Amino acid sequence: MKKLIVNITVVWIVGMLVSVSVSAQDLHFSQYFNSPLTTNPANTGFIPDGNFRVGINYRDQWSSVPVPYKTMSAYGDLQLLREKLIYGWVGVGAVILRDVAGSGNLTSTKGYASVAYHQLLGESSLLSLGFQAGSAGKRVDITKLTFGDQWNGKFFDSRMPTAEPFTQSAVNYFDMNVGMNYAYFPTENLYINTGLAVQHINTPRETFYDGDNKISRRYTGFLNASIKTSDVLIINPSAYYSQQANTHEFVIGLSAAYNLSGDGDKQVSGGIYYRAKDAAVFLVGYQLSNIKLQFSYDVTTSNLATSNSRRGAYEIGLVYSGLYSNRSFNNAKRATICPSF
Repeated sequence: MKKLIVNITVVWIVGMLVSVSVSAQDLHFSQYFNSPLTTNPANTGFIPDGNFRVGINYRDQWSSVPVPYKTMSAYGDLQLLREKLIYGWVGVGAVILRDVAGSGNLTSTKGYASVAYHQLLGESSLLSLGFQAGSAGKRVDITKLTFGDQWNGKFFDSRMPTAEPFTQSAVNYFDMNVGMNYAYFPTENLYINTGLAVQHINTPRETFYDGDNKISRRYTGFLNASIKTSDVLIINPSAYYSQQANTHEFVIGLSAAYNLSGDGDKQVSGGIYYRAKDAAVFLVGYQLSNIKLQFSYDVTTSNLATSNSRRGAYEIGLVYSGLYSNRSFNNAKRATICPSF
């Protein structure tokens, strides 16, 4: 009976993934703050503590159930024209994502190029506008899938014919995203940032069937802050919200960085976040000079906890950032706009 329930669960999840009506969320990370270009195109070149950065993300989700998800990304961005534009600069970058899920190896591959413009509003605030465009595609190995009409009374038999109306096993499309950010940094000890992004503004067509299914626009907003309370402690509260079709995601939490050395060259970090009706996320990390490594673990709090024993996902974020040899911030007073050690 247990195997029957597991098999039915697999079929249901795969069916949701290839359904004509796509209502699930896009690829995402619990460490959204370590995946800036997938969170908001206006984050391109928006590097509060540097001028350039590169990063990678890896997420392994639901490995304890028969339909695991493995999501990976790599990105890089940098600032241009810092010394030529008055109180502003241009950010350029790129990001690649890849996700593999389910017994049918449902694979999603996306690549985007990003550009953003950042304009200082006086000496204590910054407005950013960003645009992102690229190619996305999905493919599935239909031969590895089984469906409800292939149940022979004892097990799912892939040799039996199915009425599922597949017309193709791969789709590709052009995709566009836009975003806006605002940052406020009145002192060296306080930094506040908020942003709004709209993904899939061209609502591209995506389906394995003979239909006109279009991806719903995804709306994402965030609010975070960085507060330096002493020479050894910086706290970072944040909130994140995303909505696509009838699916919503809300995350709220707090992390902190502790200075292990006088110059901030060595730091440890930790935090806890809550994704509403889904999971509690625990975070630990270590920073050495310009390299920051953070590890998080999702503890399932939804009804799925009975199936995966609360083992939701683990995630790794690695970021390298730095300043150009000329550390000037145009006519502003600081080389970086967020609190630092």
